[in-house]
Amino acid sequence: MAATKQQGRDARSLGEVHASVGTAQLSFWRRMFAFAGPAYLVSVGYMDPGNWATDLEGGARFGYQLLWVLVMSNAMAILLQTLSARLGIVSGRDLAQACRETYPRPMSLALWGLCEIAIAACDLAEVLGAAIALNLLFHIPLFTGVLLTAADTLLLLWFQSFGIRTIEAFILALISVIAACFCIEIFWAKPSVSAILTGLAPRLNRESLYVAIGILGATVMPHNLYLHSALVQTRSIGHTEAAKRTACRYNLMDSVVALNGAMFVNCAILVLAAAVFFQRGIVVTEIQQAHVLLVPLLGTSLAGVIFAVALLCSGQSSTLTGTLAGQVVMEGFLNFRMRPWMRRLITRSLAIIPAALTIYIVGDKATFGLLILSQVILSMQLPFAIVPLIHFTNDRSRMGSFANAFWVRVLAWSAATIIIGLNARLAVMALGDWLTGAGAWKTAVWLVAVPAAVALALLLLWVLMEPAISRWTRKYGRAPIVLPETAGAGAAAAPVYHRILVPLDHTDLDRLAVSHAAAMARIYGARLYLLHVEEGVTSQVYGPAASTAEVEAGEQYIERIAQSLRDQGVVVETAISHSPSPKKEIVRFAREIRADLVIMGAHGHGGLKDLIFGTTINPVRHNLDVPMLIVRPGKI
Repeated sequence: MAATKQQGRDARSLGEVHASVGTAQLSFWRRMFAFAGPAYLVSVGYMDPGNWATDLEGGARFGYQLLWVLVMSNAMAILLQTLSARLGIVSGRDLAQACRETYPRPMSLALWGLCEIAIAACDLAEVLGAAIALNLLFHIPLFTGVLLTAADTLLLLWFQSFGIRTIEAFILALISVIAACFCIEIFWAKPSVSAILTGLAPRLNRESLYVAIGILGATVMPHNLYLHSALVQTRSIGHTEAAKRTACRYNLMDSVVALNGAMFVNCAILVLAAAVFFQRGIVVTEIQQAHVLLVPLLGTSLAGVIFAVALLCSGQSSTLTGTLAGQVVMEGFLNFRMRPWMRRLITRSLAIIPAALTIYIVGDKATFGLLILSQVILSMQLPFAIVPLIHFTNDRSRMGSFANAFWVRVLAWSAATIIIGLNARLAVMALGDWLTGAGAWKTAVWLVAVPAAVALALLLLWVLMEPAISRWTRKYGRAPIVLPETAGAGAAAAPVYHRILVPLDHTDLDRLAVSHAAAMARIYGARLYLLHVEEGVTSQVYGPAASTAEVEAGEQYIERIAQSLRDQGVVVETAISHSPSPKKEIVRFAREIRADLVIMGAHGHGGLKDLIFGTTINPVRHNLDVPMLIVRPGKI
């Protein structure tokens, strides 16, 4: 049990900073300040270099016509990020963890793979943005700049050592610089107010659809939904319904303020491009071109410098939050932890390699198209994050009284329908264009692109229908087989359990074992006994008199679970034992309370891992003469 104990504790979302910011017993403004932060980290992803590319192209090619897309996308973002925050606050699980615990493993792995692709696409935009900014400010070649961006791994690790509030303060400072830069640029550009208002009227055609979907993908970023549900758990809140409701209210205010600020930056970029480039008939094909043209068109050399400084701030701030999102996604979907520097090196390599190859082979002018493509990839992944989020927050068994109201469901599914519809239209258009222009490669496109598109469509259909499929399976699934020798009047009496023992080891399996035990306790009216064995050196020496941070954390952990069960009407008793041998202590305690059922979680490892981590279940099973229920993820 000790071998997996720390792993289980760190399996909480962003375990290093989980519940590290206090929010209790504060005045309104101080509490609002304490809750402020997660949405600002998330909002950075809404103003990264990928947004710059889509906003610049949208404004330069279509003027103010796509302003309504930014406003609509921001409204969707506020709604979906609010749902994400509520999921994290109420359930104590981030979106990736909820997917892993709800969906079959193959489906969960497929969703993880898609999310990693989206994060790599986002990281690609940040790499290119930072490289372009370095080129504009210091005339560093783009290829060299792309390679230099690998050094920001050290920057992130350094900031993480100071805690989540330091990261939030640094990000807020960068956002302030970006906003100030564009306030100055807009003042110089003097855009037409009447044209801006006209741009709020919805209109779309075949030419603007690709850019519109790019704007949508850049604004409602899929991995931000995973990140926000984890970041809200960095705040220490109570476990009562009132405390959670208060946290939801403050996080809503945080999201509205932060995301509207991000919308201002995006609108400023598009308006700047429309006022400066569209009015003069200039087509922007790369960010560097925008930087150069701003100087003569606005009549000041500072315009280009301010533009480049804002771009560098955008790339670096997005880098920090993108890395956190990658950590949340990997740990949530796989329940697997990797050293932060290794995780950062892998994700950054996935972005640097295609960017460097593209620049090396095609040239600097390919960067703009690569930025637009990265945002379209993000948009294509959106439905696979949005649909599970809506399902989970609609689920009353998961969210209780916090489940979405009817009007929220209508708005959420309307947003999802718009996003899925636009993406489906773009996918059909893209496939048609690929097949038309493939030439000799047409067969290869059919064999690769078409099956991939069909597989994604089927996966999305399954995710959409999963709640109905689960209900149908529970209602019409295979009935238990009744053996002839146990049927009829001579059949043995059904067992009745009165005392159910559940040993806990601070891993995700605890949740699975406790849920089974609680269900059986309700059926039989049984009493649950939750046992945790402390086996550290201090516990071995001092026994029950031991008092360390680890022991106290263990006591609080088991008591939280017990209180949650008591709130559901289950009778629970808890026990903390101190022993160098958990298996012997479990056997001893089971005999002491005269348990008639033991429920334990199995990690599923064997062979060499048994030698490393040890075994607990087999010795307990061989030394007790009571029934045991062994549960494993996906093996219920």
